[in-house]
Amino acid sequence: MSRDWLVLRLEAPIMAFGGVLVDQIGPTRDFPAASMVTGLLGNALGWHWTERARHDALQERLVLAAAVLREGRVLTDVQNAELSKADKGWTTRGAPEGRDGGSYSGPHRRWRDYIADGAVLAVITFRHPEVAPTLDEVANALERPARPLFIGRKPCLPSRPILDGWVSADTAHTALREALGKGTGEGAGTWRALWPEGEGPDGDRLEDLADLRDWRGGLHAGARRVVHGRIG
Repeated sequence: MSRDWLVLRLEAPIMAFGGVLVDQIGPTRDFPAASMVTGLLGNALGWHWTERARHDALQERLVLAAAVLREGRVLTDVQNAELSKADKGWTTRGAPEGRDGGSYSGPHRRWRDYIADGAVLAVITFRHPEVAPTLDEVANALERPARPLFIGRKPCLPSRPILDGWVSADTAHTALREALGKGTGEGAGTWRALWPEGEGPDGDRLEDLADLRDWRGGLHAGARRVVHGRIG
C-alpha cells in the first residue's frame, strides 16, 4: 500500500546527529536520530520541550529512513563554560531562558563532535497518518516554522530549506530511492543508507540503533531495529 512521505534535506555548515554520550564526550552518528527528527518537527510546530507526551507520541509514530549524500568530516568542538545559577541565555525570538541547576565550582569542559560540510537526505512518514499532527501540518510547519530550526544542536543552522518535497511509496527504502532519483545535486553514485527493518530489503547488516528518547523521563533510552545498506 502506497504511503505519502516528506523528503527532508539536512544540510548545514555543521550538524550533530547524536550518539551514545559518555561523561563529557558527545559523539555524532552519520545518520539523524529518530529523537533528533522528533525534536526538529516539534520545534517547527512550536511545541515546548515540556510537552513530553506530545513528543513521545510523535516519536512512536515516526517512520524514518536516510541516506548520506555528502560524507563531510568530523569536527570536534572543545567547550569551556563557567555558569552560575542566576545566569540566563538567549533562546529563540529574543526570549531569555534561565537555569534550574546549581553553579559550577570551576570551568566545565566538554567535547562535542559535529559533521562539517555534510549533507543527508531523509524521508519520513507517520503511523496512523490521520492523527494530528498530520504530514500536511508538519510540511506547513517546516515551510513556516514557529521558531528557528537547527539540526541537532542550536549552532547547527540549516543552509537551505529543510523540506525538499514529497514522494509516494510503499516502503521507506522505496521512498528514499524515489527521493534520490529526483536528483541530489551531488553527482551520481551509490549512497550509504539506513531504513527500518521490514521497510525494505535485508541490506548489509542489522543494528539495534539506540536513537530514541524517553521524553517523559527526560533521557535517551530505547532502540529501533534498522538495516544498513546502499542505494543507487
